[in-house]
Amino acid sequence: MSVNVKPLADRVLVEASAAEEKTAFGIIIPDTAKEKPQKGTVVAVGPGKKDEPMSVKVGDAVLYGKYSGTELSIDGKEYLIMRESDIYAIV
Repeated sequence: MSVNVKPLADRVLVEASAAEEKTAFGIIIPDTAKEKPQKGTVVAVGPGKKDEPMSVKVGDAVLYGKYSGTELSIDGKEYLIMRESDIYAIV
């Protein structure tokens, strides 16, 4: 997947995973009650800061904070742009 966006410094562009549609018991979750996903896939990575190379790469599945990043819409798809420090883990 290629996105024509190049993050600067220590920022990454993440495509959020889809929100859960059903509970583990099969109950359908309405749109108004869906939790914002906290997992996604890295689609673009900035060059990093001087003496601080980036540790995530394109294609990594990551976990991030509930209120991390800024939402962007690019070519009709929703993305988040955030600092690498907002990412908690690579999964």
